[in-house]
Amino acid sequence: MISAGDFRKGLTFEMDGEVYSIVDFQHVKPGKGAAFVRTKIKNIKTGGAVEKTFNPNDKYPRAHIETKEMQYLYHDGELYYFMDLENYEQIPLNQDQVEDAVKYIKENMNAVIRFHKGQAFSVEPPNFVELEVIETEPGFKGDTATGANKPATVETGATITVPLFVNIGDVIRIDTRTGEYMERV
Repeated sequence: MISAGDFRKGLTFEMDGEVYSIVDFQHVKPGKGAAFVRTKIKNIKTGGAVEKTFNPNDKYPRAHIETKEMQYLYHDGELYYFMDLENYEQIPLNQDQVEDAVKYIKENMNAVIRFHKGQAFSVEPPNFVELEVIETEPGFKGDTATGANKPATVETGATITVPLFVNIGDVIRIDTRTGEYMERV
């Protein structure tokens, strides 16, 4: 059990049957009245964030989140299959569990999968991925002076905003945390 007075960023705990992660917290000691803890917490399964105040003496059970690096194998139309790199066991995940991660990972790429009580709930792609551009408008020589951008579709189907000099067939590095173009590889 952990008391609300001991809350810190990144800590995970269970409340009302759900698992939450602390995004931000502040201990408040008003001049009049009892102290309290003002927090911003995120439901790790749904991704919803809520601001909530706690009494510093409130106690909650700690949630243990397991992370495991797994390899993305394939998608069969409904499920996404990942393989454990240690024991080669395959687990199928549905669209709700993989969320936006599949926009940046292709077959045989590794991803970090988070588990709570043996149940997978989220997939995190690597921070940076290199993907080939399969569709974009052609760029013209001398068109780079304005710093303008254009949309490009990469091999996983994601649409990224890229500079005008990027062409079909170029391999680009993407920051998956923001979905932004980093550089041409």
